[in-house]
Amino acid sequence: AELEAGPPAPRARRPRRLKRTLLTVLIAVLVFSGFGGFLLWQRMAAFNDAVSSASSASSALFFPLMGSDRVNVAVFGYGGEEHGGGTYLADSINILSIDPSNDTTTIIPIPRDLWIAGQPELPRNGKVNEAFAIGFQNGGIQEAGNLATALLTSVTGLTIEHWIALDFAGFREMVDTVGGVTVNNPTPFSYTWSEDRYHAGNFDAGSFAAGEIFLDGDDALSYARTRYTSVPAESSDFARSIRQQRVLAALRTRLGGGGLGSLGTGLALMDALKERIGTDLSAIDLFLLSGHLGVDRRIALREDVILEATINEIGQYVLVVIGRTSASDYAPLHAFLAEGLAVPIATPVPTVSFAP
Repeated sequence: AELEAGPPAPRARRPRRLKRTLLTVLIAVLVFSGFGGFLLWQRMAAFNDAVSSASSASSALFFPLMGSDRVNVAVFGYGGEEHGGGTYLADSINILSIDPSNDTTTIIPIPRDLWIAGQPELPRNGKVNEAFAIGFQNGGIQEAGNLATALLTSVTGLTIEHWIALDFAGFREMVDTVGGVTVNNPTPFSYTWSEDRYHAGNFDAGSFAAGEIFLDGDDALSYARTRYTSVPAESSDFARSIRQQRVLAALRTRLGGGGLGSLGTGLALMDALKERIGTDLSAIDLFLLSGHLGVDRRIALREDVILEATINEIGQYVLVVIGRTSASDYAPLHAFLAEGLAVPIATPVPTVSFAP
């Protein structure tokens, strides 16, 4: 596997984080203590009720983020009503694993083609991204998030208690709301959305130059999603996950450090995302989580390291776990992730390699 550190911007560790969290709470109390604060609270509560199954006055993350055990949150991206075929298949699946003891965040991208067998969440077997769609069919966004998160817990061995799901339009609007983002793109490439044009070498949808590039919402969505590119190394789920990490890091920079300075942006984001996001976390928890989007490390589930490609019984390309003793054995993946997460992160650095 490969562990890649996030952007090398300096980030304070736990003592400063604790002070900042407590300061944020104090600021919130002061802001919400007057009539204007009451109106703000009503606005936040309305947003909370629209997107979350949690109470607006609750926080499931406040104490865990000041503790010593890892906090794992699943993040799903999906097409939504404005997208075409495969609307509710999870297009991207990531696990944010936060270590409160040293204030570091590890991102674990889960390939969409990971094959699931022998798990109760997918009794007929299938690709990992199908669980979100099945849950959505059975009970809407809340069941989609709950079912897909339960499946991730089973196959990764990680305790994942919370989730966030964002559709494509929400991702686009989030980037536009903060005024766009700038990312460092090391490899220039062109892309297309058609598999036929990809095989014909016709990359007609657009291109991204090398170096620092500015992305508006539409560009950021294309940059994060495209898989049919002119550069083979950029045409995989692994490459997509790296580009998604760059956009997340840039969003974190645009969001700032929270507090009163971020209040206007936060309110604008609530308006933009009210119909685009679903979660089992409260609005308070989403605010707390926004301080952990600066990723320090990435654990990649690579082919020929922990996964291998094969064809299932109906001819689909799928990825299965290396070292399994049966189709339903995910113990090697459990061990791989446990070992990778146990490697300490002293300070953010540009690149760290790890091969368990």
